[in-house]
Amino acid sequence: MKVRVLGCSGAIARDCRTTSFLVNHNILIDAGTGVGDLTLEEMRQIDHVFLTHSHLDHIAALPLMLDAVSSLRSQSVQVHAMAATIAALQAHVFNNIVWPDFSCVPSAQSPFLRYVPLAAGETVTAGGLVVRVLPAVHSVPAVGYALRGQHGWWAFSGDTERNPALWSALEQLAEAPPQLPVAALVIETAFSNRESDLARRSQHLSPTTLAAELALRAPTASYPIYITHTKPSETELILQEINQLELAGDVAIGWLQVGQVFDV
Repeated sequence: MKVRVLGCSGAIARDCRTTSFLVNHNILIDAGTGVGDLTLEEMRQIDHVFLTHSHLDHIAALPLMLDAVSSLRSQSVQVHAMAATIAALQAHVFNNIVWPDFSCVPSAQSPFLRYVPLAAGETVTAGGLVVRVLPAVHSVPAVGYALRGQHGWWAFSGDTERNPALWSALEQLAEAPPQLPVAALVIETAFSNRESDLARRSQHLSPTTLAAELALRAPTASYPIYITHTKPSETELILQEINQLELAGDVAIGWLQVGQVFDV
């Protein structure tokens, strides 16, 4: 399984693209502005989109991508999301005001998109891959995802604040048949410590709360951690503050970059 980082920024600016990951050739995890770097042919091959939540930086490219490729496809794109996220898309995006309702265009029998509800704790199969829905704690209903590759699980926290349930869920992944380890965890840290109050109110992590979360990892955990979703105006400070953290155990922390590919 290959996971390609299309976008990993918490906002837009030159060379900053918001959250999206291309898995193999046919699955998107979130649909932020990074999707715009795909070719028309690459977008045409996407059969499944898994959304973590309804915020614009995670869905912005979805209506535009569907518009670009739907005439080139014979099958609906399946949009997997929590019921609350689907309701938000229907009410505020695909509402025939902001954008056409692609769940009934060109017809209800053969639409450009089909919604597939899911919930935290579920395991689904899509595009030939097993996907576990992870819990998240955010200002709107939200989840993360873990995808099972040949050598282990690639996990993504989604947007989340303090979230003890995430670490229990990651332990359960390693225990489930075929007992593959977590190969990598991508976790958000949107704000610096100087913006810790804003981080708390908007339910994002800052370096201090990230450290508290990492302390909840299982003692035997050895997978690397990759930081995502930093605000462009604060990225350098966030990285400095993370580098200064005193973390228990052997924790390898890296920073996600557009174009990075995980081979799991």
